[in-house]
Amino acid sequence: MKKILITGGAGYIGSHTAVALVNAGFEPIIIDNFSNSNKSALIGIETILGKALKCYEGDCNDKALMQRIFAENQFEGVIHFAAYKAVGESTQLPLKYYTNNIDSLLILLETMVDFGVKELVFSSSCTVYGQPDILPVSEETPRQEAESPYGNTKKICEDILRDYIKSGIASRVISLRYFNPVGAHPSGEIGELPLGVPNNLVPFITQTAVGIREKLTVFGSDYDTPDGSCIRDYIHVMDLADAHVKALEYLFRQKDNFYDLFNVGTGKGNTVLEVIKTFEKVSGKPLNYHIGPRRPGDIEKVWANTDKINKVLGWQAQYSLEDSLRDSWNWQQKLGERE
Repeated sequence: MKKILITGGAGYIGSHTAVALVNAGFEPIIIDNFSNSNKSALIGIETILGKALKCYEGDCNDKALMQRIFAENQFEGVIHFAAYKAVGESTQLPLKYYTNNIDSLLILLETMVDFGVKELVFSSSCTVYGQPDILPVSEETPRQEAESPYGNTKKICEDILRDYIKSGIASRVISLRYFNPVGAHPSGEIGELPLGVPNNLVPFITQTAVGIREKLTVFGSDYDTPDGSCIRDYIHVMDLADAHVKALEYLFRQKDNFYDLFNVGTGKGNTVLEVIKTFEKVSGKPLNYHIGPRRPGDIEKVWANTDKINKVLGWQAQYSLEDSLRDSWNWQQKLGERE
């Protein structure tokens, strides 16, 4: 089995991708510093798979540790998730985001070169599009000025990767620009587990539904959308995990000096209020929410054109918004049972 390093592999998307990789015949090995994840994810992965995965506890910015991990394992590829990701926090702590998100990629690339590892799937984001002029956004849509330092780090990292390949390095890289991950593994053993107050909509919804949060704030009701709330493309995390596996398999078939990028979304936009109403429908739980002011760094509306990934990688979303919210609710309820 090909060994694949997953940086940030105990996080939300990383843990689901680890499961998908094993199911596809790979051997994922995790590095995570658990700054924004929980070791319970490793137990959930083991429960789903029936076996534990190898995991290093540490930081991708630690050059010596990265050298040791690569020396101890013969990797065939890397999936790089490790990054700070809270849009709102990034507007308050920009230097934290620039230092971590960019340096970790540079150190990873240097280590990959040292050990001759060629394949990399990079976790990018639809935030690179800013507020696009035309919707839906395709991979050819011009990137706008980022609305947050977080989004800007993803733009910079994409530029680094493009220049890295242009230099003639014998590597193959794909950037996946994904939209808004939601949902959980259907087993309810792993899911989104934010530390402290959630920055993302769906975990705040589920925590409000079980009484952990008093009420949910909808940030803005005066946007140019059908109901005044922001529009996003909400993709089930298992669909997203599958896209990473397909991207990696595609890279193995490419020649050196290869770079490409793909949108990963459903191709459909939903407003925040539509998500709330859908959750109430699938859970049977009325939500306590109110309308608040707009939040700094938020864009008005964005959703994906997924034609390229559908055709080139043979991937398309399988889960609906209802599926995603039902799985998120199942995960939240299982969390409550464990406490």
